[in-house]
Amino acid sequence: MKFRLNIFFFIILLGQISISAQEISFDSAMKKARLEIYDSPDKAISISKNLLEKEKDIKNITAIYMLLSTANIAKRDFDESLKFILKAKEFAQRTTDLKTQASVLVSVAIQYQQMELFSKSLETLNEADLYLTKLPDDLFEKQVEIARSYAIRGMIYKSQSNSEIALEKFFIAIKNFEKVKDTKATFANVSVVYYNIGYCYLNLQKIALAKEAFEKSIEYAQKNKAKSLEAFALKGMAEVYKQKRENSTALELLKKAENLCKNTNDLILNEGIFKEMADNYLATGKSQLYQLYNKKYFEMRFKREQNELSSINQAIDNHNNETLKKKDDLKNHYHFITFCISIIGIIIASFILFFILKLRKENRGLKQKIKQLIKQQQ
Repeated sequence: MKFRLNIFFFIILLGQISISAQEISFDSAMKKARLEIYDSPDKAISISKNLLEKEKDIKNITAIYMLLSTANIAKRDFDESLKFILKAKEFAQRTTDLKTQASVLVSVAIQYQQMELFSKSLETLNEADLYLTKLPDDLFEKQVEIARSYAIRGMIYKSQSNSEIALEKFFIAIKNFEKVKDTKATFANVSVVYYNIGYCYLNLQKIALAKEAFEKSIEYAQKNKAKSLEAFALKGMAEVYKQKRENSTALELLKKAENLCKNTNDLILNEGIFKEMADNYLATGKSQLYQLYNKKYFEMRFKREQNELSSINQAIDNHNNETLKKKDDLKNHYHFITFCISIIGIIIASFILFFILKLRKENRGLKQKIKQLIKQQQ
């Protein structure tokens, strides 16, 4: 799987809001867990698992599994993340709440997008759209999920090197996030989208616009007090200065980013920072530092690829299980239809046989009457 510079997975976080429970204690614990996701995902996982042990409400269980999935994405443990998001989908299907079902499906699509299973991601988004169209237009959750959906589509186009179309999708996402009344709840998402807009502009060689987008990404990350998001945006800004050949400025930004994310254990973030630091040290002629960070970069890359390989294998297994289930469902449906047709056929045949026998009996009766009439006339 090719190296990707994106943090779109954090858009999952806002999706949890739509399926939070009513109890104050549950809300409080979930809020605390979400705040820990950015910089201490292990704490978020610990809180979530404690909640899961005593929770019985299906919607709350769904929310917890989604949070567990998000926290494992922050750790770049895609194998665990996929397991938990599929669990969330399983529980969501037991409810009749359209908001919950739509939110979970969008989050599943994000998971597939992160794993570069783009056709599977788009297929899941189309499924989510069926639920979203049934929700009222002014509903908070609908605005959020539509925004997330467009952001995912933008990420897919960006990954396919179609930056122009990706930008269209990203700006639609921003527009929908701006419709949300509780703007504080969207700061992390908006930071992520502007980060990706910045890279689209870098790909199009529009350096000034890229710098402006990364500045906005940093601004929204700071508003949300999300160190990892700020670190990603600083890394993007460093690439702007690298392209301008201002390597010293780029290195200062990267050092700040490295310091911000030192406790996150984010493999992709660290991989990206180490690669950029190696490139800039090479450009400034500092060979020892280049070798040090180039080694760190390859170590992070190897860990990330191992994690992704494991998650891809699980995704394949899950796809095979889904296909097998659909095959069994079709087979059972076929047997049911065959059984119904057989029963109907037997009933129809019985009616036909009944009428044939009845007609024969009537015919015999008529023959007897005719014979009697003939005898009487003779």
